[in-house]
Amino acid sequence: MKVDGTRQLERRAARHAALADPARLRVVDLLSLGDLTPTELQQSLGMPSNLLAHHLNVLEGEGIVARSRSEADRRRSYVRLLPAAFDGLTPGAIGSARRVVFVCTANSARSQLAAALWRRHSPIPVASAGTHPADRIEPGAIAAAHRHDMPLRIAKPRLLSDVLISDDFVVTVCDKAHEELGNLGGLHWSIPDPVRIATDQAFDAAFENLAQRVGDLAQRLTAA
Repeated sequence: MKVDGTRQLERRAARHAALADPARLRVVDLLSLGDLTPTELQQSLGMPSNLLAHHLNVLEGEGIVARSRSEADRRRSYVRLLPAAFDGLTPGAIGSARRVVFVCTANSARSQLAAALWRRHSPIPVASAGTHPADRIEPGAIAAAHRHDMPLRIAKPRLLSDVLISDDFVVTVCDKAHEELGNLGGLHWSIPDPVRIATDQAFDAAFENLAQRVGDLAQRLTAA
């Protein structure tokens, strides 16, 4: 027990040391809202790439962040916070919104599930759309919603330009949509596309990933 306690204390001290640098704290603040590429982090921080790489290596080494390849442009990677990154610290509110709009390419799975989950967690109005909408919602998404006892409105996928208004808070849940649209002033969540694999496990994983992120955002975004 004494050895385990010492190791736990050392791990906590190492994590505190990793977060003690102001630049790394700023990285964590940015990633607490959504996933970003190293280039996007570099632009937000005004920091040389080699110094940013050092800070990311320190945070990754302590299990605070992780990196994954983009499903769209394999030359890119996205950095995200890991679930235990804050060790009991809760980020504060980020602002207000009149409506939240979740966006993916086809508006057939991830954005539809995200909007349905949002209705569960927040009174703020919500919509979903796609950059290249499909003809229908994916049956796998409907089945996943049913397995999680969540109503999913069965509606024809819609084009983003037909849905979006100027003061919407946009959350892209698809790497391809995010890279096509650029920064719309909202957030990006790098959620793997379950349609590519088309298994129950893939759709459930996307659902659970979205459920965690939607629940976190709903606590931090107030109605305008």
